[in-house]
Amino acid sequence: MSFQTLPKVELHTHLEGCAPPAFIRALAAEKKIDISGIFDARGGYAFRDFDHFLKVYEAACTTLQTPDDFRRLTMAVLEETAAQGVVYMETFVSPDFCGGGDLAAWKDYLAAMVDAAAEAEVKHGITLKGIVTGIRHFGPEACKPAAKCAAETFGEFITGYGMAGGEMVGRPGDYAYSFDMAREAGMPLTCHAGEWGGASMVKETIQALRVSRIGHGIGAIEDKGLIDEILENDIVLEVCPGSNVVLKAVNGWAGHPIEELRDAGVKVTISTDDPPFFHTTMTAEYEMLNRTFGWDEDAFRTANETALAAAFCDDATRARVSKRLEAQE
Repeated sequence: MSFQTLPKVELHTHLEGCAPPAFIRALAAEKKIDISGIFDARGGYAFRDFDHFLKVYEAACTTLQTPDDFRRLTMAVLEETAAQGVVYMETFVSPDFCGGGDLAAWKDYLAAMVDAAAEAEVKHGITLKGIVTGIRHFGPEACKPAAKCAAETFGEFITGYGMAGGEMVGRPGDYAYSFDMAREAGMPLTCHAGEWGGASMVKETIQALRVSRIGHGIGAIEDKGLIDEILENDIVLEVCPGSNVVLKAVNGWAGHPIEELRDAGVKVTISTDDPPFFHTTMTAEYEMLNRTFGWDEDAFRTANETALAAAFCDDATRARVSKRLEAQE
């Protein structure tokens, strides 16, 4: 069995960040928006570093202006993701990019994504769930409307709340209000931390926001006491190795701590984050983990089982996806 056909579970993606460059260029042409500066000579996304990446990402999002744009985006993303063997995907979706945080507008955008996800499940055999995210570098106040949108639409498709964006803006506790809103609504929680900011950022995030998953979390390797805390609290890390390598959060694949984290007993999962930005796919991630650390099908099976157990979905969905994973046996 090839790594591409191996059934996979992916927990850490950003819907807009999964947009193929050609899709964004086509939308820009339709709407007569000039974002030519965000592409390189080969037509891919071009950025210098993490801060510039955020600017390019947000420029690409200016083409996504209507619910139908997001319906089309969702279909395009799920077709590409399913082609990499992914049978279950969770994606971060931001009300800031879907109606500017207005609840009524958000519901219209959400309905379009839900419709596309249902069609893609029939066509491509992939299940999609959404995690509403506040954008950290927009500030704590801007995260409150996002959390309200999350709480008001929590259910079949929207299954969790989290925070993404510039990880070094503010401290985790500054955003506690929005996480408390989501928690009171019964939502599972995740938060980006530790791609930047080291172990201290991961520790603060766990303690201040009381999340069950951490996006990236690789800085945790610096602190054995924090590793013990992660194990004690059964926290799962949504690791995106290729993203970390491209953004230079680590010194190449050989310098990535995912193997050390796994050896320490930490529950790690594998994701692509924003695959076209980082020139990766889930297949490419698997191939590099195999090449760099010798991960085999048993290791990937364990990672997928860990991811499915940590997924923010209901038991019926989990059982359905589990049967798809059994196809690798």
